[in-house]
Amino acid sequence: MSPDSSIQEPGRQLSGTLYTTDSVPTDHRQTYWREALSRTFAAVDIAVSDEVCSGTIRTSRLGHLKVATVEGGPLWVRRTPQLIARGEEEYLVVKLLVRGVAMVEQDAREGHLHPGEIVFCDLTRPMRMEFLHPFQTKSLVLPRRLLDLGESDLQRLTATPISPDTTLGSLLSPFLTQLVDTAETYPSATGEVLARHIVDLLTVLAGERLHQEVGDTPSAARVLLPRIQGFIDQHLADPDVTPEVIARAHQISVRYLHRLFETEDVTVGRWIQRRRLQECRRELARGQAAGRTIAAVAHQWGFTSAAHFSRVFRAAYGMSPAEWRDSAALASRTPPSPSGVSRVSEAATALRPRRSHLPPARSDVHLAGEAGDTAA
Repeated sequence: MSPDSSIQEPGRQLSGTLYTTDSVPTDHRQTYWREALSRTFAAVDIAVSDEVCSGTIRTSRLGHLKVATVEGGPLWVRRTPQLIARGEEEYLVVKLLVRGVAMVEQDAREGHLHPGEIVFCDLTRPMRMEFLHPFQTKSLVLPRRLLDLGESDLQRLTATPISPDTTLGSLLSPFLTQLVDTAETYPSATGEVLARHIVDLLTVLAGERLHQEVGDTPSAARVLLPRIQGFIDQHLADPDVTPEVIARAHQISVRYLHRLFETEDVTVGRWIQRRRLQECRRELARGQAAGRTIAAVAHQWGFTSAAHFSRVFRAAYGMSPAEWRDSAALASRTPPSPSGVSRVSEAATALRPRRSHLPPARSDVHLAGEAGDTAA
């Protein structure tokens, strides 16, 4: 396979490389398009119908960096462990979505991109991208070693859209657009200087994003934590809710999520578990619970194991779920004592949590979707 144009001008960078499916027979387009994408970025698998496969890639060089404009029809791209094992040079891609919508999945995160948003993709780890409609992207491809970031920091950068409304996005979006569109016009020496400045800028901006998490101020944390706790309450019934799911929903890192909950003297997983226990306790005390099994109530609030639920319930409240239900049922049939304190009130007093930082009971929580039997 060879590009459709490749011209070298004296004293200049390679002025540009063009790949296009326009002149490729329909039954060969998918193979051509996969190889064009692989040569531009790294070896990938794609899924696209030959009948609708179309696209164009324009690339230019800036010193040791590459810039690329890609436009085409609906496309599914995967970078698999098998392809990564080929041992190609390790690259990082900074990608701006110009037109269309896209989904990128990497490092247990799924980001949905809209025009003007930017995402980092690490080609040394498995990833997946989907473009459901015709699209255009502008990308900067650079060796990942140039940013001088640790592995954990690189993993925190990926698959998290950067909005043009943020400080980082407002700087990167127009800069990346201008850079890609004009790269082939610069003489070689200018391109080398620009490449060094680009790497310096990306290093600074990546550092700002990593070390100043979204909402990483005391006042923002006071707003964000109740919002996250409300999100947990709305998703208690989903056994798959995890710190990763919660962090992704609020566009923060898992590390920052745990730091927010340190102010409550409890981990995220323990908070989820205790909110579930409170809702189970409330449900078991209701008269309608008499005809339901303990396991059914536990599953309603996100516990996947009835045995585990019974253990943590006893540890928190000092009696089994069945004992609590029986005592609540007995108390509801017993008149108040002369002192005016009913047995159900006495039972509730006995069942006060053993830890002072158990979140206060909520009577307004309704079953609404997600939750998980998670302890982090």
